Amino acid sequence: MMEFEFIRNTLMGEYYVKPSMGHEVLGRWLEEEIGKDKQKIQQVEALLEAVIQSPLLEHKYLGCEISLIIQGDEVTVEENILSHGESMPEDSEFDYYNCESKASCGLDDFVSLFEQWTAFLQSR
Repeated sequence: MMEFEFIRNTLMGEYYVKPSMGHEVLGRWLEEEIGKDKQKIQQVEALLEAVIQSPLLEHKYLGCEISLIIQGDEVTVEENILSHGESMPEDSEFDYYNCESKASCGLDDFVSLFEQWTAFLQSR
C-alpha cells in the first residue's frame, strides 16, 4: 500500500504531495505535470475512464518531463528521459537516480491517490 501526505503552503498558494519512499516521481508528476490545472485533471480523469472501458490497452498521459502509463491494473510513472535514453548497466551509479525517476503501483492505489489529490485541491 502506497502512503502519502498532502501539504499546502497557504502563503504561496502551492500544493505538495509527499509519497512513500520509492514513489517520489509520482509526487513530482502530480505537482509538476498536473498541479491545480483543471484541464489536466479532466484529461487524467478521461484517461482513467478510458482504462475502465478498454483495460487491455495501454493508456498514456505524456507530460513535459514525466509521463503516466497504465496497462491493465499496473500504473507506471517515469521521467521521459528514461524512455529515450540508452539503457544503463545494472549496478551503475545511476541506479539510485533511476529509483527516483520511475515508480509503479496498482491502478486502485493510483486512482485513490488521484482522487484524494483532487479533493485536497478543492478543500482550499
